[in-house]
Amino acid sequence: MCVEILIASARRIRTIRSSGEEFERAAALSLGTVLSGMARRKKGRPVNGWLVLDKPTGMTSTQAVNVVKRLFDARKAGHAGTLDPLATGVLPIALGEATKTVNYAVESDKGYLFTIRWGAETTTDDSEGDATKTSSARPSEAEVAAALPAFIGEISQVPPQFSAIKIDGQRAYDLARDGETVALQARSVFVDGLTIVETPNADHTVIEASCGKGTYVRAIARDLGRALGCYGHVTALRRTRVGAFSEAEAVPLGDIRDVAEATAETGDPATVVARHYLQPVASVLRQLVEMPVTDNDAGRIRSGQSVLMRGRHAPIVKGEAFATSKGELVALGEVEKGAFIPTRVFNL
Repeated sequence: MCVEILIASARRIRTIRSSGEEFERAAALSLGTVLSGMARRKKGRPVNGWLVLDKPTGMTSTQAVNVVKRLFDARKAGHAGTLDPLATGVLPIALGEATKTVNYAVESDKGYLFTIRWGAETTTDDSEGDATKTSSARPSEAEVAAALPAFIGEISQVPPQFSAIKIDGQRAYDLARDGETVALQARSVFVDGLTIVETPNADHTVIEASCGKGTYVRAIARDLGRALGCYGHVTALRRTRVGAFSEAEAVPLGDIRDVAEATAETGDPATVVARHYLQPVASVLRQLVEMPVTDNDAGRIRSGQSVLMRGRHAPIVKGEAFATSKGELVALGEVEKGAFIPTRVFNL
């Protein structure tokens, strides 16, 4: 049964759509039916791979991971970079052995599409906060374009008060919600590019950004508003890319739930959703060199031994790489003096 038919079938019998905590509670209730009859271990199954989720607005990244973990009946899951509840878009979620590769997604470049509302700065630097400064001034598109170069390249940026930065073991957003004024230090981040996509009216500008790890788009909007003398905050934010994972391959959470519900009566929903939507563990390693090895060498690598690469697979490069055997990921490692030296072994 193709995934389009499964989704259509489920949508005919389900019309409730929620977000945030209500969405998660609804998912938990429906999963009582979805997972009925499954021979489920207490801690879930050894599900391994990446899900590129299209996170809905109103849901935290942790809530999204919890729902996905239950839908896939996975033992272990984690996301590769927090998205604000207001934000939508690409949220890579690692399941099982893929959690060993999360750092490759976290450290990669990101892409965003965001809308700035001019005329007000807020406590959260987005539309969820209260206005702290206002202005009747509005920048022209030419003025915005002229100001953008100052925010491209390596820049110093103070994260928003409401951010996931840890201060003495506590998240900044938790301290801010408790009414504390948090003194966050400026830090260096890298912005590859900022491009105006459109100016729908005098109050709003839509901008596309490509940036490195740790960059806060909300802080760019805040600082750009200050530079233009009109203040500004983000009203819409969508992540379009995380390293090798793009918006084109992102799957809406509702589609996954629909497939699970449509197969609950006739099969194993967790297996079906994994077959339709899960990407291989190695999909996040596309920027690294792949080193195919024999079965015998794979066994040695899994035991922590280095192997000398010969023949057509002999490396002509050195540095970080990953070894595969018959298309299956074996280990991460380093290539040095013609040998592959494992640093992280996978149990797949």
